[in-house]
Amino acid sequence: MSQTRLRFVLYAASLMLTWLAVSSSHAWAKSKEQVLYSFSGGADGAWPMGTLVFDNEGNLYGVTASGGAGSGVVFKLTEQNGKWSETVLYSFQGGNDGASPLAGLVFDQAGNLYGTTADGGGKGCFGGCGTVFELSPSPNGSWTETVLYRFTGAADGANPQANLILDDKGTLYGTTLAGGDLSCDTGGCGTVFELTSGAGGQWTETVLHAFAGGSSDGQESDLAGLIFDGSGNLYGTTALGGTADAGTVFELTPSGGGSWTSTILYSFQGGRDGRNPSAGLVFVGGNLFGTTYAGGTSCECGTAFKLSPQTGSLWKETVIHRFQGKDGIGPTFALTPDTNGNLYGTVFDGGSGQCNVCGTAFELLPPVKKQWRRKVLHHFGATLTDAGTPNGGLVLDQAGNLFGTSELGGSAGKGTVYEIAK
Repeated sequence: MSQTRLRFVLYAASLMLTWLAVSSSHAWAKSKEQVLYSFSGGADGAWPMGTLVFDNEGNLYGVTASGGAGSGVVFKLTEQNGKWSETVLYSFQGGNDGASPLAGLVFDQAGNLYGTTADGGGKGCFGGCGTVFELSPSPNGSWTETVLYRFTGAADGANPQANLILDDKGTLYGTTLAGGDLSCDTGGCGTVFELTSGAGGQWTETVLHAFAGGSSDGQESDLAGLIFDGSGNLYGTTALGGTADAGTVFELTPSGGGSWTSTILYSFQGGRDGRNPSAGLVFVGGNLFGTTYAGGTSCECGTAFKLSPQTGSLWKETVIHRFQGKDGIGPTFALTPDTNGNLYGTVFDGGSGQCNVCGTAFELLPPVKKQWRRKVLHHFGATLTDAGTPNGGLVLDQAGNLFGTSELGGSAGKGTVYEIAK
């Protein structure tokens, strides 16, 4: 597991100790949230990460960073008569196979799943720099894993931690935390890459952009996946780099001959405008929406922001919410919009649940008199076995209910899949 992610996991484990220490002396808040599945930490996995994905039949798919054979699993949750059961589709072996999947999955039109592991792969980086993998279903219900690419930690990148996206040709796009330009002292500044399928099932990686850090480029595209606009341009964020080394929002535009041009749309200044955007972006009404992990107020609790296109290449940033601590600290994953323009998200810390450090799920409602409104949907840690420390974004079902993962909590303290019902 990469050092950045390992520090977070160890921190999350310390939060669990705090949760248990105070659990007997506080009243529990009522909520419409319920835990659908609690991971045991054994063969079924531990520490679920990333945003879930639905299939066409309403089943949920996700990953855990640990458990299984020791290096994490890909799982499926199926509902029957109001109860959800888990099936492990694949258990990572580490080594050449990959280890520590930290991001959500994506389906192609044929029903294959694609994802990344932050570690493993067997090339460089003290045990592997991560992989891109495919899981293919068989008629008998089993799934076959194929490693499509193993990162080396050199110019090709290292430690992918964000979800992949697919274009209509089946090409995969993603980011790496490190590798690329090795001038950054963190093992490289990170990359944006594509993977294309060729003859004989061979996949080829191409680096579309190697971040250089400094004032004129980003550095470390951490948990931030990419998104497309209608013209095929890519958008994302970096946690560092830019004019104040507080992170950036960038656009990549295809410029012919397979090359891409990178443009910084906004450089965070690290104050009230936010700092360290670790999450991906979403388009709503032609504007980009996202979050910053820190900055905003004196508590450094993070922000939610809107970027609006202006004349020229720069975009205007508007902070639509500054987190205060009791409503959450450290939004880390992309916002999820509904059809009414409401935005949903999670924060892994803060809140006013029993443990005070278990995080929240929130809703941001479009402005009335130019002011966005914030509503906390759930303070995690409402019971001793409740979800705690959400470590993924939210996904909506057709009825408007929200589903997500928490790294901690549940009956064994190894994480949960939860639902917040309307």
